[in-house]
Amino acid sequence: MKVLLIGSGGREHALAWKIAQSPLLTKLYAAPGNPGIAEEAELVTLDTDDHAAVVAFCKDKAIDFVVVGPEAPLVAGIADRLREAGIAVFGPSAAAAQLEGSKGFTKDVCARFNIPTGAYQRFNNAPKAKAYVREQGAPIVIKADGLAAGKGVTVAMTLDEALSAIDDCFEGAFGAAGAEVVVEAFLDGEEASFFCLSDGKSLLPLATAQDHKRVGDGDTGPNTGGMGAYSPAPVMTAEMVERTMKEIIEPTMRGMAEMGHPFQGVFFAGLMITEKGPELIEYNVRFGDPECQVLMMRLKSDLLPILYASATGTLDQVSAKWSDDPALTVVLASKGYPGAYDKATPIAALPLAGDGAKVFHAGTALQGGQLVATGGRVLNATARGATVGKAQAEAYRLVDAVEWANGFCRRDIGWRAISREKP
Repeated sequence: MKVLLIGSGGREHALAWKIAQSPLLTKLYAAPGNPGIAEEAELVTLDTDDHAAVVAFCKDKAIDFVVVGPEAPLVAGIADRLREAGIAVFGPSAAAAQLEGSKGFTKDVCARFNIPTGAYQRFNNAPKAKAYVREQGAPIVIKADGLAAGKGVTVAMTLDEALSAIDDCFEGAFGAAGAEVVVEAFLDGEEASFFCLSDGKSLLPLATAQDHKRVGDGDTGPNTGGMGAYSPAPVMTAEMVERTMKEIIEPTMRGMAEMGHPFQGVFFAGLMITEKGPELIEYNVRFGDPECQVLMMRLKSDLLPILYASATGTLDQVSAKWSDDPALTVVLASKGYPGAYDKATPIAALPLAGDGAKVFHAGTALQGGQLVATGGRVLNATARGATVGKAQAEAYRLVDAVEWANGFCRRDIGWRAISREKP
């Protein structure tokens, strides 16, 4: 099978690494890719925003299957164009991708199909949003409606923080994504991520994870795209997984089909486990980053036929086997992130991968033969271990072997799960 992978981050490097292990694969291309992905795939210069050019490339190279990594191309409708051209593609249609592309759309789906989530209101101007927030009080959650690269959500613990977050949205801090704002009730509990494949009519539950959104140790400082993650999430017991499937994922799949937007791809449910049980915080319509890295480290099955089954309506014919050992990833970021940071800083050396241990490239490039950091989140030191503590120790061993003067990381990834492991 000839495969084209779209994307250039740590998630896509993990997908490329796993797809490359498939005996079904004959050729893997990636656009635009990164130096890590280049170890697994042939990188091609292709403007992935130009859907006609992507279709033409697929026709020219006789591509059998396209795997779309990030959310932006899906929301822009790349899967629709590929399907129209008769090319199998992993990822939802633009209509179905609204589950991530519009927070308000998702909340309306939850209301229509009785999916447990926080109470909410949608606003298209600041005065009405502020009046509602003053009425409700803090803590409260303010969300830019559209795609904001994981940065459009403020969990406001004070009224001033909430009012300031509303101003940020309507004054353009998140561009067009902030033209509408969703204000929702603060949910108290423990967060977890749940991943489940859908082909529009069948579901294949994958695995659970927890990530660390805040930049500093002890879960302090501003939110980021994610500073580390581990899988599985201890809070996601068998009972919680069953309830999540029954109360959240299954009604969403049925509801989307009823609305004329059958969902093919991965449901990435951000959950809050409250006293009442699992409640939906938000949906993403692609694998998490950095959660994908720990999922791929734990997946024992061949990934390619599983993704292909999701794309072709045959999900009921495949299964997924997982390592019982947890996996943990630590994000190495450029100093200053999530604020301003220097680009093109040299990375002198990376440790070699071992069995169950690998550094994935997230924001890197080659400049004159030198590996450099080009993004905020740059590398993902990922490892598997018999316990979360052992996986953490191995991941930080990788971190400490990276020679990059401008990098930093949190030193406590997995702390909540590790505290549960101690006698």
